[in-house]
Amino acid sequence: MTHIWVRSESRAHEERVGLTPRGAAKLIAAGHKVTVEESTQRILPIAEYAASGCGIAPEFSWVDAPADAIIFGLKELPEDGTPLYHRHIMFGHAYKGQPSGKILLDRFRAGGGTLYDLEYLTDEEGRRVAAFGYWAGYAGAAVSLMCWLAQRNGQVAAPVKAYPSANHLLMELQQALVTLGTDRPTALIIGALGRVGTGAADLCQAMGVATTKWDMAETASGGPFPQVLTHDIFLNCILARPGTPVFVPASAKTAGRTLSVIGDIACDPDSDFSPVKVYDRTTTWDAPALRVHDHPVLDVTAIDNLPSMLPTESSEDFAEQLLPHLMALSAINDGVWGRAHVWFERAAT
Repeated sequence: MTHIWVRSESRAHEERVGLTPRGAAKLIAAGHKVTVEESTQRILPIAEYAASGCGIAPEFSWVDAPADAIIFGLKELPEDGTPLYHRHIMFGHAYKGQPSGKILLDRFRAGGGTLYDLEYLTDEEGRRVAAFGYWAGYAGAAVSLMCWLAQRNGQVAAPVKAYPSANHLLMELQQALVTLGTDRPTALIIGALGRVGTGAADLCQAMGVATTKWDMAETASGGPFPQVLTHDIFLNCILARPGTPVFVPASAKTAGRTLSVIGDIACDPDSDFSPVKVYDRTTTWDAPALRVHDHPVLDVTAIDNLPSMLPTESSEDFAEQLLPHLMALSAINDGVWGRAHVWFERAAT
């Protein structure tokens, strides 16, 4: 019997979860054992998991879980340096040379555990089988628009928050835009045909933002891309990988430009392959905009858990995509899990 242990997230503002009570009930009916930790911030109540037949464990007790349990979370583990003995399903951000990723891999080496990175769960053609991309794009475009609105008022963007639903977010943005009359920014999206770009484009359309949509065909030349500087907002929806062109060079800070907000939704500034070269660190919920130049103003927003601004929709969407593959965990050496293990072995050796 496969034992799936859903841990509580330790990161502030992280209300998402990768398994819903409805999905847990299906796993249990299929013969899996499911334990869910209590959580002070998870959007879905623990009582619904208990009613679905899950075992309930104290918050952050996964460290003492049975050795055969597969620990399932989303974001990073507490950075306490302890060896990791279990098999973990999570977003590790460890395979692109990130400093924190190297530390994480060292912990797995020390404990003999295994990372099944959610970003590297792929089908036979290399396509990801589950992603938060749409809601990352949607929320990232919203935060970028908030940054632009703050600039119009001579300010830097205020802290962001989670919303009960996407409609609540849209209503708040619309109320802020109404004060500007008909003034709206222009935006350029790179990666517009993917899930992230589609979410960003949908938010822009809902807010009346004139949007230029680029994808692989428009960036095949490898750059430079001066058109990025002619829009008010640039939304990067392309994951940093070897061969990714530079969309915003460091020289953009002082170049003549209309561009005043960069929403780096892919958000990988630590990577050597980052296509946005004007900043070097992620931004936060409390300080969503990083001002990288004053005259003319240029703000970067790069929050790495954007979908948690819309935790209900994003959790339900992601969990539905992932559930068929959780069902297959009894054959963890095969299929998407086997391919993810190859990535881990390659990175950890």
